[in-house]
Amino acid sequence: MPSWFVLDSRASRNFAVRAYAAFPSQPILKDDHGQISAASALGGTPPLRVIISPVASVPAPEVIPSTPPPAWDTGRYTLRQRIVLRLIIAAGYWVIRLICSTLRICVSYEDGAQQTLDERPRVASFWHSCQIPATYIFRNMGIRVMSSNSYDGEYMGRIIHKFGFVAVKGSSSRNAVRALLGLRRALEAGWTVAFTLDGPRGPRHKVKPGPVALARSSGLPMTMFHAAVDKAWVLNTWDRLMIPVPFSRVLVRFGKLIPVPHEATDDALERYSWELQSALDRVVEFAEKNVSKVGTAEFPCS
Repeated sequence: MPSWFVLDSRASRNFAVRAYAAFPSQPILKDDHGQISAASALGGTPPLRVIISPVASVPAPEVIPSTPPPAWDTGRYTLRQRIVLRLIIAAGYWVIRLICSTLRICVSYEDGAQQTLDERPRVASFWHSCQIPATYIFRNMGIRVMSSNSYDGEYMGRIIHKFGFVAVKGSSSRNAVRALLGLRRALEAGWTVAFTLDGPRGPRHKVKPGPVALARSSGLPMTMFHAAVDKAWVLNTWDRLMIPVPFSRVLVRFGKLIPVPHEATDDALERYSWELQSALDRVVEFAEKNVSKVGTAEFPCS
């Protein structure tokens, strides 16, 4: 599952605006026109003094509305490229749908982890290698994910759209501020946002700072998971992408929630990044060790 919004003044209706003295590391700050500063989205010190109530106070939406597919950028892709993209998207969708519908899936939670798959809003992280089973398991939950502007990101964003995800354009190397603003708005609206942390090109299984900065600015905790597959075709790619064999077992393991205080300094963010790295390493180890037990009394299928 890879990891798009334009901010407008409608978002301000979701929050109570209060005038305070300056608090340099409060959540989102807006001006009179409802615009959000890039520094605020990234968790830095913004210049404004109008403070919006934390995202955590916003109720999650009760109905998941369908979203139209993103329009084709005819100036960016040739006719031939668009035809190839449509073929890849159709094939990718049906491969995921047909294979993953046969999987035997168990979901397991650490103490202090979120309690349900669709608990929201949360700032979620996982590794690029397990995006195929994750796309199916977390389908139709309206999760917002970051998607790169590359050719690969284009078809992956359109495939996951068919499974009910909404892709937010950007990556750790390009358009990062725009993407974080879009993800921040999604959190305001009560949606979970997700990062494939080692995408789009690695290094494999190494945490990047986006989730920590977003958790600090939003006041929402970080959650993380891994989906282990007992039998899979593993591609010879940088991420070792897993394509599950039909009827194989899958164990999804969620780690303990990690809150990041609004007042956390930039130096402290490194410690929270280390905590996220450790949590992901821990859930990977647990899931890979126990995936063969899926279907037993200890790990019953969902």
